[in-house]
Amino acid sequence: MPGISFQSLFIFSALFRVFLIIYGEWQDANMEVRYTDIDYFVFSDAATLMASGKSPYERSTYCYSPLIAFLLMPNSFLHQTWGKFLFSASDLLVGLLIHRILKLRGVPEKLCTYSTMVWLFNPFTFTIGTRGNCEPIICSMILWILMCLMNGHVLQAAFWYGLVVHMRIYPIIYALPIVLLLDPQHFQPGKKPVLVEWSSRALKPSSATSSSKTSITQYIWNFCINMITWRRVMFGIISASTFFFLTGLSFHLYGWDFLHEALLYHLTRTDPRHNFSIYFYHIYLHYEHEFSILEKLISFLPQFIVQLVLISRFALDLPFCLFLQTLAFVAFNKVITAQYFVWFFCLLPLILPWSNIKLVWKGLACIILWIGAQTNWLAWAYLLEFRGKNVFFQLWVASLLFLAANTFVIINTICSHLYSPLFQQLKQGGKLKQGYERI
Repeated sequence: MPGISFQSLFIFSALFRVFLIIYGEWQDANMEVRYTDIDYFVFSDAATLMASGKSPYERSTYCYSPLIAFLLMPNSFLHQTWGKFLFSASDLLVGLLIHRILKLRGVPEKLCTYSTMVWLFNPFTFTIGTRGNCEPIICSMILWILMCLMNGHVLQAAFWYGLVVHMRIYPIIYALPIVLLLDPQHFQPGKKPVLVEWSSRALKPSSATSSSKTSITQYIWNFCINMITWRRVMFGIISASTFFFLTGLSFHLYGWDFLHEALLYHLTRTDPRHNFSIYFYHIYLHYEHEFSILEKLISFLPQFIVQLVLISRFALDLPFCLFLQTLAFVAFNKVITAQYFVWFFCLLPLILPWSNIKLVWKGLACIILWIGAQTNWLAWAYLLEFRGKNVFFQLWVASLLFLAANTFVIINTICSHLYSPLFQQLKQGGKLKQGYERI
């Protein structure tokens, strides 16, 4: 793409999103199928209730932090598209943060631009904000936390981490790899952590995996014997204080409605409606039977095991670890909707410069298999929802195939990744350890 700068592409992507918002308003007014996400109407109604001094949880199906409704209050007195512009601005901020993070890691400008385009021009991502979904705000906060850690701003990262977990509970899965990374071998008093440059990636995947096992084993051992460090304690105190302060304030204002809808609902959620999850069919068949708390929580066990395995192998390569964690978390979740895909799409560009996967043929195979499995599921869902066909079993088989496709993508991503720890390991006194400078 000679002669095209990141700035030009960014401006074009911004104008494209403005066009989509305007087009969406026209489609909503003139066509039977709305462009706007149904959640946006929920957000707007909740914001209107809050603006009038009522609880946003008086709006049925509003199951988010009251901060989302607060941010969308201008919908009720400024313009109904305010929230879409806010979400799309967050979407563009994600693109800027991706580009900045890659530049901090020494990735060449051309490769930075190509990688960022995977977010800016991805149909899954540029429609999510323009249709009125809040996920880009969460994605931008996740990337900001990562950039704060890279710049050594641990306390600032802790504040934003507590905030993002309050707003959306799923980032809690990132706590352990972040805490593992806050090691004295990376963070020393008065010194900024030293990033491993992109140009120093030298190991092939096989030897990188071997290095990974040795390094992470050492870190886990160091963590066990030196668990309490100043940065880990401060990160825990500040993030927990932020989370509990916002949660306590919300509980004070809106009571048990908030606690149930924004937090407990997501932990014990059982949704009988069809979705991509392999659990939906079992829940549908047994929905009239009241599930116990143990039954609701037992589905987290596969997720928990997979998360521990991924963290134990890849925690030091933090962007890669977060991507795998998120993809696996979504794949094994009790409820999966298309908006969840944005959670890992915002992390995908951060790992592409370290992947030796070729677009032809392995890359295409992953893309076609993933999209094909999703399209197959959508075809059966169409027959069920719009044609009234009894295809619940076939839809469940399609969910199994989609899980297999996600597993295939995870395995190929791991096998094609050039393992590269985020930080260089320092000796006491701040000098680089020999043999660790080039990863």
